[in-house]
Amino acid sequence: MTTQIRPALVLFGALTVLCGVLYPLAVTGVGQLAFPAQAAGSIIELHGKPVGSALIGQAFSSPQYFWGRPSATGPMPNNAAGSGGSNLGPLNPVQTDAVKARVDALKASEPEGRINPLPIPVDLVTASGSGLDPEISIAAAQYQLARVATLRKLDSARVQALIDAHSKPQYLGFFGEPRVNVLELNLALDAETAHTR
Repeated sequence: MTTQIRPALVLFGALTVLCGVLYPLAVTGVGQLAFPAQAAGSIIELHGKPVGSALIGQAFSSPQYFWGRPSATGPMPNNAAGSGGSNLGPLNPVQTDAVKARVDALKASEPEGRINPLPIPVDLVTASGSGLDPEISIAAAQYQLARVATLRKLDSARVQALIDAHSKPQYLGFFGEPRVNVLELNLALDAETAHTR
């Protein structure tokens, strides 16, 4: 019995050091060297201060900004520690009421007397599977373009140029759909508004 305990303890100790210390250090080191921005959380900075991550959505509620996807995380929106969808089906009354409230909020955000004729894209009224999606579809950005341009007193063509400049193509050319990061777009919008003052 004692002849088996010593090799088992040695093997346990060796595997603990190898898998619990050396391997994580090696992977972290390679990540820091090869992908420093991603390894640090893809942090977006403004004037040297972090304002968010390119990987986690933020809740914009002012009509002067582009709005992102709703978040289903709790206890607060876009809570990375609570990542997950609502798991509500399309016929669930809670989901139906939530979507209706989001549609009403989008309609109410339009400037006085303006009715948006475009169909509301589904990603503006439903949460993603993670509840943290930082991007919206190009259609979702287009839906909000006139509202943002009007409230910011910017030419629609200039706001469209910002959307185009921050749009990303499909992953690998065929996965998903073209999209735009909401935080990056709103920061560019703020910079553009500051230049026009």
